[in-house]
Amino acid sequence: MHRRKSTKYLILLTSVICLSLWISACGNQPAPNQGGSPSDTAAAPNSADRKLTDGMGNTVTIPANPQRIIASYLEDPLLTLGVKPVAQWSVANGSGVQDYLKDKLNGIPTIPSELPFEAVTGFNPDLMIVGSSSSASGEKYNQYAKIAPTFVLGDEINNDWRQALLKIGEVLGKTKEAQQALNDYDLKAKDAKEKLQKANGTQSAAALWATPKALYVVSENLSSGAVLYKDLGFQVPAVVKEISSSGTANWRPISMERLATLDADHIFVIRQSGEDQLLDDPVWKSIPAVKNGHVYSFDKTHSWLYSGVIANSQMIDDVLKSLIK
Repeated sequence: MHRRKSTKYLILLTSVICLSLWISACGNQPAPNQGGSPSDTAAAPNSADRKLTDGMGNTVTIPANPQRIIASYLEDPLLTLGVKPVAQWSVANGSGVQDYLKDKLNGIPTIPSELPFEAVTGFNPDLMIVGSSSSASGEKYNQYAKIAPTFVLGDEINNDWRQALLKIGEVLGKTKEAQQALNDYDLKAKDAKEKLQKANGTQSAAALWATPKALYVVSENLSSGAVLYKDLGFQVPAVVKEISSSGTANWRPISMERLATLDADHIFVIRQSGEDQLLDDPVWKSIPAVKNGHVYSFDKTHSWLYSGVIANSQMIDDVLKSLIK
């Protein structure tokens, strides 16, 4: 009798254990697919993808980790954020590039500045960042968007190198890196300004771009003008201020007659092949800065025609090497 009870107990215990294992197994099964197939989950967008509105009002899905970026003429901010593009801006069939970035873009193939659709397609980009609105106007944007997600900065942001860097940082998920780069640049500029004023006091300066056919002066608030006057604290010569008040270009034409009135203590000249004839003009030789030997020349491999953390930092280095002995 005792043996029969033990047997019944053993059978009951075994049944309870089996039932518990079955319930546990059911609980670990995935939830039923609510009206879809297993492939629906695999095809869902990456949860790390982000939707942003660009400068033209387009809603752009930014991929989580783009690897093949085209950001023509925006290579300075891209490199500042530690990202290399799949292609770099160029003109004249690839012979003209941003020389000041050559070392950082070594080995990166060129793409025409006009960004032809066929050329863009050939690089198989996974993200395009375009600066000006005109570069993606009309049907251009739709064509680019068919090739890769395309984010347009828009003219207002594109014309302000600081805002352009911050916006590209936002697009790439590198906002902190962008702000840190600006902070580091501002510290460098502040330190350079203090060194210059300690060595020379407050003086005036101008930047000229000498080409074979014409001479240009940089605007007070743009390109290297912003570096000289805003960041480094040089005074703005009267003729530069006057010319800057008309037009919107970074560099404005200046006649030899106006050049004769250039009252700058220092002149930084960006020289191109064939411009020596202009600078041999008697008017040029009569300018006080020229007579005092305060002219500093740089070729096109320098960054004076550009803007950005890298470009501006190189300009600051040029100024310090020129004026602080």
